[in-house]
Amino acid sequence: MASEPLNKIDPERNRFTSRLGRTAKVGVNLSGAALSMGANHLFSGDQRDERAARALAEALGKTKGPLMKIAQMLSTIPDLLPPEYADKLATLQAGAPAMGWPFVKRRMRAELGSDWQDKFSEFSEKAAHAASLGQVHKATLPDGRILACKLQYADMASAVESDVNQLKNLLGLFNRFEKSIDATELVEEITERLREELDYEREAKAMRLYRHMHQDRDFITCPEPIEALSTRRLLTMTWHEGARLESFETADQATRNHIATLLFWAWWGPMNSYGVIHGDPHLGNYQITEGGKGINLLDFGCIRIFPAKFVGGVVALYKALRADDKEAAFEAYKIWGFENLTSDLVDILNIWAKFIYGPILQDRVRTIADGVKPGEYGRKEAFQMRQLLKEKGPVKIPREFVFMDRAAIGLGAAYLRLGAELNFHHIFEESLENFSVEALEARQKSALERAGLDI
Repeated sequence: MASEPLNKIDPERNRFTSRLGRTAKVGVNLSGAALSMGANHLFSGDQRDERAARALAEALGKTKGPLMKIAQMLSTIPDLLPPEYADKLATLQAGAPAMGWPFVKRRMRAELGSDWQDKFSEFSEKAAHAASLGQVHKATLPDGRILACKLQYADMASAVESDVNQLKNLLGLFNRFEKSIDATELVEEITERLREELDYEREAKAMRLYRHMHQDRDFITCPEPIEALSTRRLLTMTWHEGARLESFETADQATRNHIATLLFWAWWGPMNSYGVIHGDPHLGNYQITEGGKGINLLDFGCIRIFPAKFVGGVVALYKALRADDKEAAFEAYKIWGFENLTSDLVDILNIWAKFIYGPILQDRVRTIADGVKPGEYGRKEAFQMRQLLKEKGPVKIPREFVFMDRAAIGLGAAYLRLGAELNFHHIFEESLENFSVEALEARQKSALERAGLDI
């Protein structure tokens, strides 16, 4: 893979003029939202939250790029924001428009050199996909291989640094008004993951890691990175096609159940065996193949690697809830990173934990959340927990919690869309066969060294 020297500072991340311009643009939008949040605090209850949430969503709606992506991340974690905020942020669409062809040519020339077009027999001028941080072009090699070229927008690193600083200021205000949850660690976690997502060299390594972790599951396909045509801001990989999950919502029950099983192994198999999770549960990040018999797993920019001890805490909490052992749950939460726990706080946290773990605690065939609509998944439990935390809290959310929770909610929403009926307890127990923290740590170390990654 073409790369920059390790001691070379990323010019885009430190481009002062870009950061200054971005800060000014975002600051104007968010300062208005901050003033509205402060003023709306004079109102009470739902009226206050609704007004503040509307102000925040309107401000973010004018701000494209990384901050839009952050807003979408926040909206998919129902227990971290009041419903009014999550509902408003969920209406935002991924931000930046696709780059035009002259701009694409300049960017490709900067990454692969002036003869970049000679390296391809075909290169589509129109983007196949465009998102908040970059866009994908379809291309063909002289040997006939079809590729996907993921090209990052210019100055995204500068935009990320500017946007996360603005977000920290805004959530600082949110923390003063919202007394149930301290979101400080949440911001730090999202910031670190966003910085990683800008590093396409790291994403290529994560892609190789997933190919290794799923090497014995022939029903899961991951793209192969093409190192000679990739850089820190250009990731070239094999092109894969498949059907969208939504197209199987009316399939027969057996097919929908089988797809749900594939999704479990694609997402949670690596977590329970290697301590690695795909942190972006967007439905577009997997494709269904062979009429429901296989799955393509896509986009490895947001990959969370957990310490083996944390995964041990996840399993320990599962066992504590199964045994209704509050003392064991207390210890498991400490492993997760929760601080200053009390007996009351453990009871409140268990409301959410029993919702998340509920399907795997019951040894029976069931849906992921009986009678719950996709857009309401987890809302009742999150509301109940937040109301109690206003009296007994706040609770500081540990960093490790954020993307695991997000992935769990995202996967649960996919199961709801499919109407899957499975014995989730049986599948989860199968994934824990011969589980130990020591074995996971050794397996993780070997896999990460193989891929060139670290925690």
